[in-house]
Amino acid sequence: MIARRAEQLESRGREAAGSTSAAGAAFAVRRFPYPYRAMLAICSDLDETPDARTYEQIMTYLNTERDLGWGQGVGLEVGNTIYFDMPASQFAYWNTDDRGRAMTRELIHSGHVDCLHSYGDGATTREHARRALDELARYDLRIEVWVDHAQAVTNFGADIMQGCGDVAGASAYHADLTCDHGVQYVWRGRVTSVIGQDRPHSLRGVFDGNDPAGSLRTLGKEAVKHVLGRAGQAKYAMHGPNVLVRPAQLRDGRAVFEFIRCNPYCGGVDRAATAAGIAEVLTERFLSRLVEREGAAIVYTHLGKVRRPDEPFEAATRAAFERLARYERAGKILVTTTRRLLGYRSAREAARACWCEDAADVFRVGAAPGGPRLARADWQGLTLTPVQSRAAGAGVTIEVEGAGRFAGRVNPPDERGQTSVMIPWERLRYPR
Repeated sequence: MIARRAEQLESRGREAAGSTSAAGAAFAVRRFPYPYRAMLAICSDLDETPDARTYEQIMTYLNTERDLGWGQGVGLEVGNTIYFDMPASQFAYWNTDDRGRAMTRELIHSGHVDCLHSYGDGATTREHARRALDELARYDLRIEVWVDHAQAVTNFGADIMQGCGDVAGASAYHADLTCDHGVQYVWRGRVTSVIGQDRPHSLRGVFDGNDPAGSLRTLGKEAVKHVLGRAGQAKYAMHGPNVLVRPAQLRDGRAVFEFIRCNPYCGGVDRAATAAGIAEVLTERFLSRLVEREGAAIVYTHLGKVRRPDEPFEAATRAAFERLARYERAGKILVTTTRRLLGYRSAREAARACWCEDAADVFRVGAAPGGPRLARADWQGLTLTPVQSRAAGAGVTIEVEGAGRFAGRVNPPDERGQTSVMIPWERLRYPR
C-alpha cells in the first residue's frame, strides 16, 4: 500500500507539497535530523597507532566524558578503522594481545569501529583476507565500510591507491569475499578541500590569511580538480559535482557506493591529517562554514599518529574537539560515525513521497529501490517537515516502506520556524 500510494503522489508531483492540515498532505524530508543543520564524521585511518592502549584512550576520550588524566572526554560519537596484518610496531588485530582483540570486537559490535582499512600491509593474498573475514564471522561481526590504505595490495583503488583487491585472478583478489561479507561503501583515495559535500561546489572558507601561499596552492589544485571532474576525467569525477557518495563499480564488476573525504586545511588535503594536525582542521572557520552551507563532511585524518602515547591529544587538539562538541550541543552539527552518516544519507536519498492521510497520526514514507542496502537503524533521524497543528513532544507513528513502523515525535520549530516529526536519533552505546 505504501509503495502504491507513493507512486501516486510522485506522479502528481507532490513530494514537497502543501499544507499538512488536510488529509493526504505531503511533506519534505529535512536535510539532517532535527535540529541539526550539518553532519560530520571523523573517519580516522589507524596508521601508526602504537598500541591497543593508545587506540582505546583515543576512543574513550572521543566517545565519553571521562577524565583520563591527560584530558576530559568530549562525549561525541566517533568511529575508527581496523586492519589485520601490519608490522609489529603498529596496532592491528593480529598484532595485539587477546585483550586488544576483545576490545576491537566490542567496538565493532557497538558500531564504533565501522571501517576496514584494507587488510593491512602484511596482507598480500586472498587467504589473508579470508582469515580476517572468518574471524569476523566467528564472532558474528560485520563491517560495511572499506577504506583503502596507503598502497596496500588489497586496496580497491586503481589510480590513487594502486591496489588489486578487486582484480579477479590477482593473488590478493578478495572483492567477492569482502562484498559478500557486507562491505558496500568504499573509499578509494579521493579527498577534497571543499567544505560541505552534497552542496554546490565552493572554495570559500579554505583560504587562511596566516598562510596565503599555501592557501593559494590548495585553492588552485582544488579548482583544477573541479574543472577536470566537470570535463569527465574519471579520477576527479566526484570533485566536479561535489557529491558525498556515488554509485561505482569495482574492476570485477561488483556494484558499490564510493564516498569522498574532506580535509579543508589551507596547506592541502594531505597535510594536518594527524592527531596534532586536526587542531588546524576543526577550526571555527571550517565548522561555521559547514553549518552555513548545510553540508555533510567525512573528515580525513589519522588520529593514531600521536607525538606522545601517554598524551595522545595535546592541548590544541583537545580544544578543537571541545569546539566541535559545542557545535553539537548547540544543535548545529550532528557528529557520528562514518557508517551512520553514510546510512542516514542513503535513507534520506531513498525516501520519496511522504504523507499523512488519516487522523491517526501515522506518517508514511515511500522508499525508492536501487540504492545501498538499508538497515532499520539507518532511518533514525529522518525528519519530515513542515507539520502544522501538532504539539511539540507529541507522539506519532512513522511507517517506512520496507522497514516497518517507528515511534516518532513532534519537534519544536527549527531555525526556519518549521515544526517537524522525526524518527528519533539514538546515540550508539559506548561499551567500555
